Amino acid sequence: MHNELKQGYENIITAVGEDPNREGLLDTPKRAAKAMEYLTQGYRQTLEEITNNAVFTSDADDMVLVQDIELYSMCEHHLLPFTGRCHIAYIPNGKVLGLSKFARIVDMFARRFQIQEQLTHQIAKAVEEVTGATGVGVIVEAKHMCMMMRGVEKQNSSMRTSVMLGNFRADPKTRNEFLQLIKG
Repeated sequence: MHNELKQGYENIITAVGEDPNREGLLDTPKRAAKAMEYLTQGYRQTLEEITNNAVFTSDADDMVLVQDIELYSMCEHHLLPFTGRCHIAYIPNGKVLGLSKFARIVDMFARRFQIQEQLTHQIAKAVEEVTGATGVGVIVEAKHMCMMMRGVEKQNSSMRTSVMLGNFRADPKTRNEFLQLIKG
């Protein structure tokens, strides 16, 4: 994959009218290919691999919230970055997930070409699948370079998406508790 990406970046540099042999661009295709491999590593990861058996038996049955997990992703429409943060809450049902695994789940799905709506849904379904939770709530807030650097060029715009599963969807009190907790 690396050589294909490197060649692709060389082609882009040439197509925009630059000289790929210019000193400042000489190693750019190699560096850009390496960066793209990193930014898309989520395609080469599995949920089982990243959670690494860090699911533990627990009597906890109250809401667990992990908030302000930063994320960096690439818009699938323009291949431009979007950055933001993710808030995840769940109601355990006999199992809890190791804390760092929430960030790993976010990263696995964010490090793919994405739309924010899909990213939010994938995170929620993954937490539900791994924990067997009775409810999961996920909110993602992000700023999209495809809207800031090009097109309408709106610098202060942001997008907020949410997915509520199980108790978070069915019970307004649970959903409201989640929303109040992330407000601080």
